[in-house]
Amino acid sequence: MALKRPTGEALAAALATATGHIFRDFTLMQRALTHSSARGKTYDNERLEFLGDRVLGLVVTEMLFTAYPDATQGELAVRLSALVSGATCAEIAEQIGLVPLIHADSGVRQAKAKARNVRADAIEALIAAIYLDAGLEAARSFILRYWEPLAQAVVKVPRDPKTELQEWAHQAAQAAPAYQIEGRDGPDHDPLFTVSVAVTGFEPAIGRGRSKREAEQSAAAVMLRREGVWEDEGNET
Repeated sequence: MALKRPTGEALAAALATATGHIFRDFTLMQRALTHSSARGKTYDNERLEFLGDRVLGLVVTEMLFTAYPDATQGELAVRLSALVSGATCAEIAEQIGLVPLIHADSGVRQAKAKARNVRADAIEALIAAIYLDAGLEAARSFILRYWEPLAQAVVKVPRDPKTELQEWAHQAAQAAPAYQIEGRDGPDHDPLFTVSVAVTGFEPAIGRGRSKREAEQSAAAVMLRREGVWEDEGNET
C-alpha cells in the first residue's frame, strides 16, 4: 500500500527543509508537485514547469557568466545545457527527497524513462512556485544552493555530441552526419522522440529524448561511443 503523501503544513515543512523556502501559498506548492497523470487531479504542474524552466535557465546562465569570465559563448552553452538538462533536474529532485512528495500515476512513476521526466518536471515546477510565492531572489537562493556545487564540480567541460560527431565524420567519411526523426511517442505535453543519425560508411545509431535536439544529441553520443571516439560516459552532456 502506497504511503500517504503529506499535504498542507506537513508538506510545507518538508519542502522548507529541502529548499530553504517556507511556502505561504499552499495551493501553489501542491500544484507544483502534481503531475498531469495523477488520478483525481483538479490541476497539474505543466504551466509551472514551463515558467520554472525559464527561471532556472536565467539563474544558471547568470551564475555561469559570472563564474567563468574567460569562457567562450560555446563553452557557456555546453555548461548550461548540462546543468539544466532533464537528467540533472531529476538527480536534484532525488537528492532533496522530492520524489515521495510527487503526486503522479503509479505506472508513470515506475517506468524508468517517464519517472525521470516526472521528477525533472516537478523540480522545474517547484522553482516556478518559489518564484511566484516569494520572488526571483528566493528562487535564485534555492537554485544556487544545489546547482552551484554542480557547476564547480565540473573539471572538464563536456563536449557537445553533435559538434564532436560532425568533426569526426568529416575526418572519417568526408561528409556531415545526417539526422532523421524515426518516431514520436507519448502525449503532447510529454513527447519522446526517436532519431537516427547516419554517417557514410558506418551503421546508423539511434537516440531518444524529450525534444528533437535531445534525441539527436543522444544518437550522436551513441555513435561516438560505439565507434570508440568516446571511451566513457563522462563525455556525454
